[in-house]
Amino acid sequence: MELTPGQQRLLFVVVVLVLAGLGIYLIRGGHHGAAATPSPSPAATSPATGGSPGQSGTAQASAGVPPATVPPASPPATSASGANIYEWLPFSQADLTAAAKTTLAFATDYATWSYTDTKTAYAAKLGAVATAQEVTTLESGFSTAGVAGPRVADKQVSTGSGTIESMRSFGTSPTSITFAVTITEKLASTTGNKTNTSTYAITTVSTGTGWLVNDIELSGVGNL
Repeated sequence: MELTPGQQRLLFVVVVLVLAGLGIYLIRGGHHGAAATPSPSPAATSPATGGSPGQSGTAQASAGVPPATVPPASPPATSASGANIYEWLPFSQADLTAAAKTTLAFATDYATWSYTDTKTAYAAKLGAVATAQEVTTLESGFSTAGVAGPRVADKQVSTGSGTIESMRSFGTSPTSITFAVTITEKLASTTGNKTNTSTYAITTVSTGTGWLVNDIELSGVGNL
């Protein structure tokens, strides 16, 4: 069913209002539950995506990662008129759950790392939850000398986690969902311990067989 621009904007408002409540129940209940295999790898953010690995302790290690928790099933979201809003969206409720799980898995892997990790191990780990293009971008940021040097010199180790705050937007061709995600890094090094918290826009795309992250940007960058 083709919608006018005005109807599309109204639909998006309805979707956001409904999913605001649904998201707490459906999305926040999930943690690290995608196909990522726990293994040390420094998470990195290239300059294009709002940061560099190791500057705030963003690389990858797998120590201390909590066990996966699958978000519980919930009844279909409906509008005030009783219509199922997923009939108007380019993704299903199952897609939303799968995209959220991939996003949370990516956030944990992205922010959990060790100074002993190699860029190859880092790229291999993220390859289970991110597109090849995004993995290449993050791997490049991870191996930057100005970032990798201090990370190794200070023997930095980070244990990370992510929390989805909201669904920010969605698109078609390909079908995509962008979440606002708070990522927390608990950083230990020879210079002391600290906790870093930042908010990112993480976009997942449907590949036909699942969902993969294809972009991460700091809050305030791009459309977030």
